Order: sequence, then C-alpha cells, then structure tokens
Amino acid sequence: MTGQPGGRQRLSDLAGGGGDVLKHSDGAWLRAAGGAEGMCTHLGPVKSELETAHEGLLAGTGGLTALAELGAVRESWTRRFEAARGECRALAGKLRAVARAQGETDETVKSAFAPVASVGRDGAR
Repeated sequence: MTGQPGGRQRLSDLAGGGGDVLKHSDGAWLRAAGGAEGMCTHLGPVKSELETAHEGLLAGTGGLTALAELGAVRESWTRRFEAARGECRALAGKLRAVARAQGETDETVKSAFAPVASVGRDGAR
C-alpha cells in the first residue's frame, strides 16, 4: 500500500489516485437482466403451444380418466409457466435497478471524496 510508512493508506490516497477503484461495472447486472428478459420472451408462446398440442385430444375419448386428468396437468403447467414469466419480468427490473443504484452510489462516493482529494493534491494537511 502507498501513502504512509508501514503500508498504511490514507483516504486522500484513494481519492487522489484511485478514482477507478471506486467505479463498478454494470455490465454483469445488465447482462443478467437481459437473460431474465430473454427467458420471459422464450416462455411467452408456451401457453398457446400447449393449447395447440392438446386440440382435439379429448374429443371422442369417451371419458377416459387419464385423458381428463391431462387437462388438469396442462393447466398446472400453464400456471407454472406464467408464474415463471412474472418472476423473470420482476427479476429483470430489479437487476437493472441494482445497476442504476450502484452507478448513483459511485457518483455520491466520488463527490464525497472530492474535498479529500483536493487536500491531497495541494499537499496541505
């Protein structure tokens, strides 16, 4: 560490020469949000695909119990897919909010260090 003998570092050292140290990258958060949105989009047509796949399946079966239960299973999967889409939408929004909040925090911290940085550059103590 720099700044002080014995490896001790001063806040002015961080503020003056380490502006990039306090900066984060929102790339990972935004990629994760995009992945969640992609999952939501991918799940979108599932309900209609299930309906299409089951069209006419129960017609003419004469009340076979297994086929009647298939409708209940299909409805269960439809609810699950819709719940997953809702979770993905909510998660994408939350991930984007984290990226925004971290950017705002970076600016707040940077401006809080500005007085310390100017003291460190001027050589005053």
